[in-house]
Order: sequence, then structure tokens, then C-alpha cells
Amino acid sequence: MVLRRAVADDVPALAALFGADPVSAARGDSGEGDLTDYEQAFEAVDADPRHLLVVATEGDGGPVVGTLQLSALPGLARRGAWRGQIEAVHVAASQRGRGVGAWMIGWAVDESRRRGCELVQLTSAVERTDAHRFYERLGFTASHVGFKRAL
Repeated sequence: MVLRRAVADDVPALAALFGADPVSAARGDSGEGDLTDYEQAFEAVDADPRHLLVVATEGDGGPVVGTLQLSALPGLARRGAWRGQIEAVHVAASQRGRGVGAWMIGWAVDESRRRGCELVQLTSAVERTDAHRFYERLGFTASHVGFKRAL
């Protein structure tokens, strides 16, 4: 497995990963059709040095089998502590249970530390109980209740 910074040519594979996930698909990620929204979002993420979108591939040049976005967030609380925010973690169904997700999260934790973050955080949809157990096995604790509001 190789973990690398995503490039624009990865957008179709990323959209397909999102679309293959029932929770993401229910939120509008079909993974098909016009990819303009994904392409524009990719450009914004890629242009900002505080954000990093990575893909896991099967070897150099192999197919994309996983992804996550890592963002370094400044804040005043905790005496100005920076936070590593992990978002949009997806692993292809064919690769689950093979350690790809744990490897990607381990990398994100290490990269957050390298970027000077004092903690790393993530959210996970309430219905993803398997994911919750996975994150707990990796040392995360369900320490907060999260809220979202669609705009």
C-alpha cells in the first residue's frame, strides 16, 4: 500500500468511493455523473496548506482504495492548541479488515503531531457503530456530543 497526496485525476475514484458508501450516498454522494462539484472542492482543499487530502493505493500507480482529509485547525482554547481534524475516511469494501483504515488513521495522527497539533479529532455518523468501535480500538474516545445543521 502507498499513501500519497491526492491529485485532480483521483477525483473520479474518490467520488466512486463516497458513492459506494450507503451513508454518504444517502447524503447525495452518488459517485456518478457530473463531477464538477467534487473537482471544485478538490481545488479548494488542495490550494490550502492547512488541508491535505490523501489516497491509499495498491502500490505505485495502483487503484485508489482509501482516502481521508486531514485539516490543521488553529484555536484559542487549550492555550492556543492546534487540532488535527480527520474527515471523510473511506476504505473500499474490498480492502476492509486488512488494516488499511488503521494505517491511514495512524498516519493522520503522526502527521497531526508533526504539524504541531496537540490533539486529533474526528466525527462519525451516529449510525456507523462499526466505525465507532474501530476508532475506539485506535485510542479515540467518544468525549463529546456533536451537532450539525444543514444550511
